[in-house]
Amino acid sequence: MKTLKKNRIFQSMSRKATCLDNAVIENFFGIMKQEMYYGEPLVSYTELKKQIERYIDYYNH
Repeated sequence: MKTLKKNRIFQSMSRKATCLDNAVIENFFGIMKQEMYYGEPLVSYTELKKQIERYIDYYNH
């Protein structure tokens, strides 16, 4: 904790054992995996990165 304060870094947790700040992104990751990943063949890291970037663009527009 002292190291975080020293470097002016703030944790994103609301309170102890209450991680509501992460709920939105955790939900997005769940939707993304469900819509674009499950049941698909494995691909290289480069191809996976491209697919994720395309999905994020699709999701936002």
